[in-house]
Amino acid sequence: MRQVDLAIVGAGVAGLSAATVAAQHGLSVLVIERMGAGGQVMNVETIHNMPGFPNGISGFELGPLLQEQAEAAGAQFMLDTVATVRAAPVLRQAQDDGESGPSASSGQAAFVVECEGESVQARAVLVAAGSIRRKLGVPGEELEGRGVSHCASCDGPMFRGQPVCVVGGGDSAFGEAAVLAGQASRVTLVFSGRRPHAQKLLVDAIAGLPQVQLVADSEVTAITAQDGVTGLRIRQDDGTVRELPARGVFVYAGLQPASAFLADTLRLDAAGRILTDAHFGSSVPGIFAAGDIRAGAAWLLASAAGEGAAAAVAACRYLQEDSGS
Repeated sequence: MRQVDLAIVGAGVAGLSAATVAAQHGLSVLVIERMGAGGQVMNVETIHNMPGFPNGISGFELGPLLQEQAEAAGAQFMLDTVATVRAAPVLRQAQDDGESGPSASSGQAAFVVECEGESVQARAVLVAAGSIRRKLGVPGEELEGRGVSHCASCDGPMFRGQPVCVVGGGDSAFGEAAVLAGQASRVTLVFSGRRPHAQKLLVDAIAGLPQVQLVADSEVTAITAQDGVTGLRIRQDDGTVRELPARGVFVYAGLQPASAFLADTLRLDAAGRILTDAHFGSSVPGIFAAGDIRAGAAWLLASAAGEGAAAAVAACRYLQEDSGS
């Protein structure tokens, strides 16, 4: 079983930032990711809330840049899905046999990060697994890849000159609607509530596009289809039921924490996010959390990067104190 000082679960902005800092501090670091460098931001056409990029940057550019930086610092990567994290027997450094591995003290507890492919033993774990997309839970949603999508930059060109609907009132929905406006004949953006909760910058960008229509106070009840997606059925607050024509439906209905694998390991809040202290430590000493899987996260990429770096420093200090150095 591979042994490292710090196993980082997730290669989003928080996880990659943590990997860079921890490796620069001299730890052996392994990042375990199920999707690819960048996590959820990989499918975002233009990111506006990452410092250092005044004109924005695409998610498929940002992720590899952060991974390259982490690798240059010495971090290693493994593509796999984490099933659980559990306590393991004490790690002991191999002596006089030339083996490489973490320099754990004989009294230090450790963890096994069990993955679908292989498992890893680590002196400490930093969870930065982020979030997964929330489903609408309506008929027709099973047509994903056949008219239902979560990526405008990937699938938008398929609907050039045709009407599409975007579901959601947050940053992702408004940002992707702006991308689709350059391809589709009409973009109908549907969200619950009177006002969207996206950043003003993104809302203002949509306001100037004549082919984009906002439909507020609406609940999606079905994605209609006949030989492919034909539209979106909604119920508005006054009880009115409408059908909006669409050949493609792009769903950005919010996110939920990717923390199911930790339900029996850590204390989570009611939403399933990891409860942490001021130093990003969880309810189990030696397990840390950063990014939007953590309760109280700010939901900004700049904050995720900062949390990742701070959590990595906290993990370094924990390992130093526990080894008596």
